[in-house]
Amino acid sequence: MSYFLTGKTGPWEIVVGLEVHAQVISRSKLFSGAATEFGAEPNSQVSFVDAGFPGMLPVLNRECVAQAVRTGLGLNAKINLVSRFDRKNYFYADLPQGYQISQFEHPIIGTGAIDIELDSGEIRTIGITRLHLEQDAGKSMHDQHPDKSLIDLNRSGVALMEIVSEPDMRSPEEAGAYLRKLRMILRYLGTCDGNMDEGSMRADVNVSVRKAGEAFRTRCEVKNVNSIRFVMQAIEAEALRQIDVWEAGAIVQQETRLFDPARGETRSMRSKEDAHDYRYFPEPDLLPLVLDQAWIEALRAELPELPDAKRARLIRDYGLTPYESAIFVQEQATADFFETVAQGRDAKQVANWMLGDFFAGLNRTGKTIETSPVSADDLGALLDLMTDATINGKIAKEVLEIMVDTGEKPAAIVESRGLRQVTDTGAIDAAIDQVIAANPDKLGEYQSGKEKLFGFFVGQVMKAMQGKGNPALVNAALKAKIG
Repeated sequence: MSYFLTGKTGPWEIVVGLEVHAQVISRSKLFSGAATEFGAEPNSQVSFVDAGFPGMLPVLNRECVAQAVRTGLGLNAKINLVSRFDRKNYFYADLPQGYQISQFEHPIIGTGAIDIELDSGEIRTIGITRLHLEQDAGKSMHDQHPDKSLIDLNRSGVALMEIVSEPDMRSPEEAGAYLRKLRMILRYLGTCDGNMDEGSMRADVNVSVRKAGEAFRTRCEVKNVNSIRFVMQAIEAEALRQIDVWEAGAIVQQETRLFDPARGETRSMRSKEDAHDYRYFPEPDLLPLVLDQAWIEALRAELPELPDAKRARLIRDYGLTPYESAIFVQEQATADFFETVAQGRDAKQVANWMLGDFFAGLNRTGKTIETSPVSADDLGALLDLMTDATINGKIAKEVLEIMVDTGEKPAAIVESRGLRQVTDTGAIDAAIDQVIAANPDKLGEYQSGKEKLFGFFVGQVMKAMQGKGNPALVNAALKAKIG
C-alpha cells in the first residue's frame, strides 16, 4: 500500500530503504578479545588492535560469524560459503586505524526477506539486499569539555551486522513495522538485543520521492537515527523537504543528512560518498572467510522458534485471535510466560487476564515481564483459586493488584486477608433478606416488570457480603427469593 504526500503539483510517492546497524551479542569484539559490556568506564575495554597500534593483527571472532549466519537463516537469506573482509578507508578522530574493516563486494549473507503486517492487516514482503559484518568505530563526545572533544574507544572494534533492505517501503508506517519485525527476529535469535536507546541498533534511512509510475529519483541518506519513532518522523520530514525542492524546479542533491527531532527536520551533513571515495580494497591481514555447509546446518538445527511460526502455533494450539497472538509474540519472554500459565488451563481465560489486569498492573508499577513480581506459576495459581471457587473474579482482581505490589503468593493473600469466597447458603440468604428489607420500592418495581433491576439486587447483595459471595449461588438464591 503506497502512502502519498500531497504537494503543489499533486501526490508524491515515498520510497524508503533502511540500512540497520545491529550490534552483535558476543562477549568479545570482532577482531580482538576486548570486552563489549555496555556502560563500562570510558576506554576501559580497549585492546591494542582496537586502538590501532602499529603491527597489531586482527583475529576473527568465530562466535560473531556464527551470529551473522544465525541472523541470515532467520531472515530466510542466502548464506555465502565464501566471503571477504575489506578495508573501508576514511579519516575520523574516533577511528584510530584510519580505516574500518568491513565487507563490500563479498558479504557473508546475501538476499533474504521479511514479512511485515500493517495496521490494516495487509502483509507486505520487504526484501533484504545483504548482511555484512564490520567493526564499529569509537565514540566522539562533544559535551564533556568546554573546548575539547573527547574520544571513548570502548565501542571501537565491536562487531556490527549491517542489514541492508531493498527500497521496498512506501510509508513511515511500513518502515516502523519493518524495524519492529527485524528487532523482534534479532531478539528471538539472540544475535542483537535491539536496544536502540543504548546504540546497539540504529538505522541509516534512505529516502526519495517520485510521481506514481516514475523510476526512482535521487535519494538522500539520513544517518544514525536511534529510535523507531524518529525514523518514521525523519522519513516524513525528508520527503516533504524533497517535494519542496522538486516543485521549486530545483534538483535534490544526493547527500548525507541528520535528523533533528526537536525541530522535526533534516539538515545537511556532507555530500554523499560513493564506494570509490572510501578506496575499498581487500583486507590484507585476513584470509577470505570460508564456511562449511555442515556447520551452517548445525546452526540451523539449533535455531529457536521464530515469531511468525510461534504466532501461527499460538493461534492453532491455544485458539488465540491473531491480535492476541501478535501481542504475545512481540517479546519471547511474554510468549513463554503465556504458555507456562496456559499449560493445563483455559488458554482464553489466561489471555484475557494477561492482556487485561496483569499487563495493567505491570504498566502501573513500571515493570516488565522480565522484572514482574508475579511469576507465571503465581498467576496460574491465582486462576486456579477462581476455578475451584475459592475466590470469585472480583476478589481475584484485588488479589492480583496486591501480588503486583508486594510479590506475595495468591493463597497467602486470600488467607491472611480473609478473602475466601462465601458459599454458605445461609449467609447468602441472610444478605438477600437484608437487601430486600432495605429496598421494598425497588422490589415492587422489579416484580412489576422492571427486570433490569435484578442486577441492582445482585450488586447490593455482593456489596453486603464485601464482594465475597459466590456469584452463581447469589444469582440462584435471588431468583428463588424474588421470583
